[in-house]
Amino acid sequence: MRAAVPRAMPAPAPLPFAPPRAAWPGRPYPLGATWDGAGVNFALWAGSAQRVQLCLFDSQGRRELERIDLVTRTNGVWHAYLPELRPGQLYGYRVYGPYDPERGHRFNPNKLLIDPYAKNLAGNLHWSDAEFGYVVGHRRADLSFDRRDSAKGVPKSQVIDPAFTWGDDRPPAIPWNELVLYELHVRGFTIAHPGVAPALRGTYAALATAPVIEHLQRLGVNAVELLPVHAFVQDRRLVAAGLKNYWGYNSIAYFAPEPWYSASGHPNEFKTMVRALHVAGIEVILDVVYNHTGEGNELGPTLAFRGIDNAAYYRLVHNDPRHYDNYTGCGNTLDTRHPRVLQLIADSLRYWVEEMHVDGFRFDLASTLAREQHAVDRGGGFLDVLAQDPVLSRVKLIAEPWDIGDGGYQVGNFPPGWAEWNDKYRDTVRAYWKGDGGLLGEFSRRLAGSSDLYGREARGPCASVNFITAHDGFTLQDLVSYNHKHNEANGEDNRDGHNHNLSWNCGAEGPTDDPEILALRAQQKRNLFATLLLSQGVPMVLAGDELGHSQGGNNNAYCQDNATTWLDWTPDIEREAFLAFAQRVVRLRREHPVFRRRDYYTGAPLPDGSGKDIVWLQPEGREMTEADWHQGFARCIGVRLSGAALTETDAHGARLVDGDFLLLCNAYHEDLDFRLPGAERGETWQTVLDTSVADPGWGEGERHASPGPYPLRGRSLAVLKRLVEAPE
Repeated sequence: MRAAVPRAMPAPAPLPFAPPRAAWPGRPYPLGATWDGAGVNFALWAGSAQRVQLCLFDSQGRRELERIDLVTRTNGVWHAYLPELRPGQLYGYRVYGPYDPERGHRFNPNKLLIDPYAKNLAGNLHWSDAEFGYVVGHRRADLSFDRRDSAKGVPKSQVIDPAFTWGDDRPPAIPWNELVLYELHVRGFTIAHPGVAPALRGTYAALATAPVIEHLQRLGVNAVELLPVHAFVQDRRLVAAGLKNYWGYNSIAYFAPEPWYSASGHPNEFKTMVRALHVAGIEVILDVVYNHTGEGNELGPTLAFRGIDNAAYYRLVHNDPRHYDNYTGCGNTLDTRHPRVLQLIADSLRYWVEEMHVDGFRFDLASTLAREQHAVDRGGGFLDVLAQDPVLSRVKLIAEPWDIGDGGYQVGNFPPGWAEWNDKYRDTVRAYWKGDGGLLGEFSRRLAGSSDLYGREARGPCASVNFITAHDGFTLQDLVSYNHKHNEANGEDNRDGHNHNLSWNCGAEGPTDDPEILALRAQQKRNLFATLLLSQGVPMVLAGDELGHSQGGNNNAYCQDNATTWLDWTPDIEREAFLAFAQRVVRLRREHPVFRRRDYYTGAPLPDGSGKDIVWLQPEGREMTEADWHQGFARCIGVRLSGAALTETDAHGARLVDGDFLLLCNAYHEDLDFRLPGAERGETWQTVLDTSVADPGWGEGERHASPGPYPLRGRSLAVLKRLVEAPE
């Protein structure tokens, strides 16, 4: 049944004051609101619209002062220039056209709309039924038409002055193989930091303070990956339940920094943060959500895209355009097949690189962006646009290579130039250290950089972003403390979140005072963290893991803006001990290029005939045979990495040199003697790290002559370096 909607859409009630000022025609480009020092040019693409009004508001965003018709249209872009208008001006749009949901059109001029190109938002979304284009509760649902004005509750777009003194800021341009990523939440990372002034905690400004940056430097990470900072929507359901969309995967304005994280309310605060991190040699990578918006499905609010041109911005169900294709699980999917949607995404990305100086992006549900008609297409428009763009092709691009649609799991299938979150690495390393059998082959492939996934097209091990924990799932502390998720606080009867966590509580569920269990948990954390940092590929550390942060077993804390997700910086003996260990392992990776190669180990003979570039060893000290790889009971393996096989050079062109290392891993619960290789050459090995040793030395310094056995404890990892005797 078609909606009963008037052919001529009734306009909102007129404003009871002076007639609007005259507007000059202006320009169709750039889109958004652009101040040129004398006035502001406004440009909005709304290809199917019949009329567009620019609405100006007072400085508080409470009173609508003027409505100005944008009478000039160029290729679907409505534009006007207002002389003497200045930065700080708040505005929004009302867009007229057919309200015909069954044909994909949802225009409603009673709803004030956020400019998709707004560089800043002022005010919060105050939920009421007026934010919806249809009558909430109406028996015909979204086929009905709501005439209430939404302006009171909608955030206002704001004209900005983009001027900022960057000084000599330059991208750190850290090579992929030297990168150590650190995934953090702007608010949760700093909200309880005692070294940050209370007024700044939880903000971009807090990330720019000396105590915060010093922690990152001491840990040794050199790139922060920020959870979404594009302005996003708080879900009505969560607000009603007293919760928040804490993670922020609900974007509504792709050029505007999220106001919740701003102490000043001005975008320059974000720029100041980036500049401070760059001075410290730390890159800034943004987790971006272009796969869907915060407007939800057909029963969601009309806040921006839906009211501007619903049929263009969103993927609608073929032969049923009232409903949305939902490859994201979030109600809608942005339609990257449309050139104007591609333009929006590319313009947004370039803005964050050129104006905000960020160094790269991690794309949430990137498979969705690469879909063409239905299937994920490596030759699709989105991937092509980024590959040829002179700005975007030079920054770091990281894919979350999956979505919930058919064929959405694309790990290993993104083209050259992309790195990918490698969940196969996460699951394999978790399962191995949990003690699962039959994993030696899989574990070795992940440890060596996942050439089975990324060895094609010369992508190399750095295409694999290795992680064991991330915002979505257990923290490292919870991974060794819980067998089951405990998400009751989310209000969904513990139905949400992953069930297949590959975690092990080490003998007790949750907090315990048992010293043996606590010691085992600490050792398992050392095993997992050391494996992550010493694997080939790009390691990603979850913020707070180095501090022993626990979420009480909540593996889906997306709505918890409280102590569940806020990092606790209170000094503690156990925390300090693990932090020191984490610093040691990160430093070990940084100092030794054998752990961070640009290309794969291949098992090829060394030029001097002394061995191979990599040798996999079984506990008797001999090279693994085909039969050894298939022993399901085996849980111990060693690997010898040759420093002589390095072909990389440093920034000055000098060839990197390193020694030979042994990495010994025993996921079995019993101790064993691992016979050291090199007896024929009389080699001597020195312990660099042993996770079974809890004191600050971690076993460092002990010497072991081949073929003598190394006492490899149960559930432990050891790193040894071959000693080279000085010539007499």
